[in-house]
Amino acid sequence: MRTTFEEQLNNLHLRFSEMGMMASEAIMKSVKAYIDHDKALAKDVIQHDHVINKREMDLEKESFEMIALQQPVTSDLRMIVTVLKASSDLERMGDHAVSIAQETIRVKGETRIPEIEKLIAEMGNMATSIVEDSLEAYLKRDSKMAEEVAHRDIEIDAKSTMINELCIKDMQKTVENVLSGSSYMLVASYLERVGDYATNICEWVVYLNTGHVVELNRKHIAE
Repeated sequence: MRTTFEEQLNNLHLRFSEMGMMASEAIMKSVKAYIDHDKALAKDVIQHDHVINKREMDLEKESFEMIALQQPVTSDLRMIVTVLKASSDLERMGDHAVSIAQETIRVKGETRIPEIEKLIAEMGNMATSIVEDSLEAYLKRDSKMAEEVAHRDIEIDAKSTMINELCIKDMQKTVENVLSGSSYMLVASYLERVGDYATNICEWVVYLNTGHVVELNRKHIAE
């Protein structure tokens, strides 16, 4: 009985890790599509979102079944709860990747501002990096790494603020920049949220190790 439960637990862990890679790839592709004005790649991100959504539903179902049937305690229960909660954060990251991809399609052909697109690309790299590192902290069950990764979300927030300020400045110069500027601000907000959800995962890593829910960032993401 114990061997079967451990196999289920390992499978849950593996499937969550795979979902993390899916979410990270979706973010990376969506930003690349946006910067390269690649409508086909944007559509690919949108079309594959259902895979991330289904994985989240499957993990939720498996987690509840394991809790109900196996009645795990202590560290095993924390592992299941961590996957249950963190998979929801990954699903929301996938949703934001879709939103960025939709922006690619919406503004294709409009006036673009290279200076801001460069910052968007940098912010996209930062967001992808913090997601990947939060997942690595989970795989290693490393609370210290999780705390360090979560702290980097401040840099993403700062980049978002910089983009917003430049967009407002450019939109004030000419009406031709309004659509592009508003789109850049939207994309920056989506990437900022990705950083917030990566921070949530880091908080679940700390919970996994300690049993305590802590806030590693002043912001609290409830959506």
